[in-house]
Amino acid sequence: MNDTPPEIEKRVREMMLARSGAERLIMGSSMFDAARAIVLASLPKDLPEAELKRRLFERIYGAPMEDFVDAPAKQPRDEQPVVS
Repeated sequence: MNDTPPEIEKRVREMMLARSGAERLIMGSSMFDAARAIVLASLPKDLPEAELKRRLFERIYGAPMEDFVDAPAKQPRDEQPVVS
């Protein structure tokens, strides 16, 4: 759903792009920290540290860590077969 008028979307984009890369990085990092704090607050307080980290990862990334660690690595671009 997108209920933001196009002119407002354009203005917000212009305001964001007017900031330096460092400012945008800091904003993104702050938003991630806030999201992390919200997730941590929603988890049971008595979880062992390893279980807490596992659940935090799954909530943030949407899948168990094993899905990322065990996934087959992509071939480097220069090693991929050329299709003609």
